[in-house]
Parts: sequence; C-alpha cells; structure tokens
Amino acid sequence: MFEAKALSVDHKDLIHDITFDYYGRRMATCSSDQSVKVWDLSENGEWLCTSSWKTHSGSVWRVVWAHPEFGQVLATCSFDRTACVWEEQIADSSSAGAGPKSSVSGSHWVKRATLVDSRTSVTDIAFAPKHIGLHLATCSTDGYVRVYEAPDVMNLSQWTLMHEISCKNGCSCITWNPSRVHSPMIAVGIDAPSTSSGQLQIYELNETLRRWQRIENIVTISEPVHDVAFAPNLGRSYHTLAVASKDVRVFTLSPSRDAASQYSKLDIRQPAQFDEAASQIWRVEWNVTGTILASAGDDGCVRMYKANHLDNWRCIKVLKGDLTEAQSTAGSVLGTGTSQPIRDTPIWLSDVQQL
Repeated sequence: MFEAKALSVDHKDLIHDITFDYYGRRMATCSSDQSVKVWDLSENGEWLCTSSWKTHSGSVWRVVWAHPEFGQVLATCSFDRTACVWEEQIADSSSAGAGPKSSVSGSHWVKRATLVDSRTSVTDIAFAPKHIGLHLATCSTDGYVRVYEAPDVMNLSQWTLMHEISCKNGCSCITWNPSRVHSPMIAVGIDAPSTSSGQLQIYELNETLRRWQRIENIVTISEPVHDVAFAPNLGRSYHTLAVASKDVRVFTLSPSRDAASQYSKLDIRQPAQFDEAASQIWRVEWNVTGTILASAGDDGCVRMYKANHLDNWRCIKVLKGDLTEAQSTAGSVLGTGTSQPIRDTPIWLSDVQQL
C-alpha cells in the first residue's frame, strides 16, 4: 500500500535531484535554477522548506548528504565545473546575516570548500561509506573520476585530491560499494556512445599500492548509462549493482582473489533486465536492506522490483505520476519498469507501508 502526496518545491527550473539524509527526516533538492533547498519533516508529517540558497553559477546536477557522524554536511556538483561542500551551522547572534538561513531551525549553511579540478561539467558526486572516512568522489564529462579526502573532519575547508582516475570517456554517474569486508570499490557509468571500454566500469583501490585500478568492464550495455547504485550488503557473499540506461539491469558481482594479481577478480552475472523500450531510465535506488529496487524514468511512473529466494526478479509495485497505483507487471527476468526523471515541480513523495 502506498501513501503519496504532492509537494510544491517552488524551484524556478527543472529539478535534477532529490536526496534524503541518513535518517530519512531531511531532504535536499537541486535544480537548474542554481539553487538547493533543504526540507525538514515536521512532527505532523509535513515537509517544510527550512533553507534555500544559490549554490552555483550553473545548473546543479546532484546533491548528496554525508553520514551524520560527520555533521550536517551536503555536497553539490554543477555544470559550472565545480563541486562544493556545505556545512550547516546553528545560528547565533554573532553570525547574523552569514549564509543562507533557515526559517524554522535557526541554522544556516556555510560553503566550506569549492573543488575546481574538473575542466568540464561535474556530473555526479558521492560520499564514501562511513567506514572509509570522509571521502568524496566526483565524476565529470572530461572522463575523470576524482577522489578527495578531508584529512581533518573538524575542518571541512581542506580537501586533498587523493586520486585522479582516467575513464577515457565522459562519466555520467558514480557509486561506492558499501561493503565493509571488501576493498573500496567504485562503479562508474559512461554516457558517451558505445565504446570498446564499456559503458560501465568497476574500479578497486589496492590498499598496498594506494592506487585505483580498473578491474572490470561490463560491455553488455551499449546505451549511455544514467545512474548506478550498489545495494547495501547485509551478509551477502556477493555485491549487487543496479544500472539505469535504456532499461533497468541488475548485476551480481562475486569477488575472488587471483593469486597472480593484487586485485580482485569478479564473477559477473546479470539476473534481471527490465526492458523499457518506450522510455529512458534516469534513476535507480535501493531500500535500506538492499532487497527492493526502485527505478524512475520517462513514463511518469516509479516501479519497484524484488527478487525471490531463487533470485528471480519481478516488478511488484507501480506508482504513477498522478499519485495513483498502477497494475504491476508480473515478470521474471524481462519485464517493464520505469518512472519519470526528477525534472518537474511538484514532486511526489511516497511511503511504502506494506510490500
């Protein structure tokens, strides 16, 4: 059962990203109007805009929250070739007028750092899992993934460029593997026309050499990749990766150590592909346990997928853009699923009460 409501976010242009914080009680939106808005969930269940400010001089493509262990920290990336790090501070009498203020909480957001290494549009950003530390990865259309580290989490104005990874083609999206038992791993989506190096590339950090190495190219995807997302790993011996392109695909990556190599070998399998011939898929996202996958695409629907104990995937729910629930498509490996990219106001928020 779904409960859904429309929320007028009052952005002046297309909305490109919506993200929730760790606890799901705060939300941030970004838009081509160059602004970011932060929303808080009130006690009566209403979302209130508590902060709104201009962040960049171009369209803002993505906004992400850091883990709350590091404070209330946001990162944004933009067409203006920069990524910015923002920190929320509680306002006091001495800081009046400093930064975009919150109308409810009495706080304001301060720009702590601007990362200017990219020569072209920065298309995606992602904070590393908490156990790795305060690391931020960015990817851009110049074909580079850059990994930054904040050496002092109490001083977010200092970020060190630790690694610069050449992907050889324009990058569109990036995701960290959240697994604690595996070496740091990043998946990068490519939005260039079909290339020999693959539209999806997997990189692993060698802890001894302190260097990122491409360990896999997934060449079965020929269309530009719009989004990638590793599933939370709760005890599985393999990793699960969702890919948004012209369709939705789910891959499983089973690691094995090659004695002749310092890097992992991955046994890659594709248990599911949901063909969206009529629309592009723009976003994929997992639930907190990594058992349900949601997709959003051009047809104005959000679809949810789940696998059974035999790893057979099917569409279990469809939520249409007019807030009504559509008939789900019972499918096995090949089905249907999508939803509109987050491009317009108002936005729709839904809670899954029972699946």
